[in-house]
Amino acid sequence: MDVFPDFGGVGAAGDLRTIIGALLMFVLIIAVLMLIVSAIVWAISSSTGNPHTATKARTGAWVALGTAALAGAGVAWVNFLLGVGEHL
Repeated sequence: MDVFPDFGGVGAAGDLRTIIGALLMFVLIIAVLMLIVSAIVWAISSSTGNPHTATKARTGAWVALGTAALAGAGVAWVNFLLGVGEHL
């Protein structure tokens, strides 16, 4: 028994995949840039003795790291689930 989503049932499925891929690329780029900016602000504010800004920057760095990880692992997770679904 083969279980696989029917992408042929959706009109312009190729365009939809292209758009989703482009959006995923933008999410990854923005998340990595925000991680870099947050890490720089965290380092500067920690060295100058500003604990409130350091806490906000540290939170921003963790959120950006989580976003990049989820966006990057999302495709692998979906492919894994589709592979498991084929074997059930």
